[in-house]
Parts: sequence; C-alpha cells; structure tokens
Amino acid sequence: MKEIEKTLENKNVRPTAMRILIYKYMAEKEIAVALTDIENAFAKSDRTTLYRTLKTFEEKGIVHQIDDGTSTTKYALCEPGCNCEIEQDLHLHFHCSNCNETVCLTEHKIPHINLPDGYVAEDANLVLKGICDKCSRQ
Repeated sequence: MKEIEKTLENKNVRPTAMRILIYKYMAEKEIAVALTDIENAFAKSDRTTLYRTLKTFEEKGIVHQIDDGTSTTKYALCEPGCNCEIEQDLHLHFHCSNCNETVCLTEHKIPHINLPDGYVAEDANLVLKGICDKCSRQ
C-alpha cells in the first residue's frame, strides 16, 4: 500500500483510502475497466466518489481513457513514466470480440503522424479488434 500512496503523491493526488483501493483494484486487473466494473467491485461506495476518483486519476496522468467502440468508456493505469503526451506516449489497444475485454499493448507504440499545417492533434486512439491470445488458445 505504501507504494500506491507514493505513486499517488508523486502525481499530486492525496492518497485517500478510496483512491488507494481503486488504484489497487485497477493494478490487479490486466484489462481496462469500465466505471460499472469499479462500481460493482465497490458496491457500497458512492458512485459519484468513484467517478470523481477516475476523473482525478485521468487529469493527473494516472489512468487513461480508452474508447474501444463498445460505447462504454474504459480506463487503464498508465505505465510508469507515462505522461500521456500525444507526441510520445501513445500505444495500441486491443479489444477481443470474443471475451469483450480490452487491453493496453503498451510495448507497441503508435508512431508519430505528421499532420498538415494548421492541424493540431489533441488525442489519438488506435484500437485493434479481433480475438485475444487467451481466447485463441481455447
């Protein structure tokens, strides 16, 4: 728990009990999670607190959003050293059409794309869809 507290403090986030629990929950997952997943895991918690925690984590670069085409926003922890800059920290995501899980493929970076003059990119999201390694082995 001390490591989580230190991680949050390094990102200028006060390590409250709920923030530590949500971070720990997300760290234990190898997949991106939706707000409803977190709500189900912390059923007795206030929904607004959970949502605000995710928004704080996102604003401070602790998590990033993934739009995987399922119409449900997913969240995943940023890798150490990530600052979510469009120029250098973007990576692929993979959505399995069989198990419906979305994972970050952080070791596979999205190459920089040169835009025409006058265009300013604010976000990029590359999601590959298919069958994940777990499902393809079954």
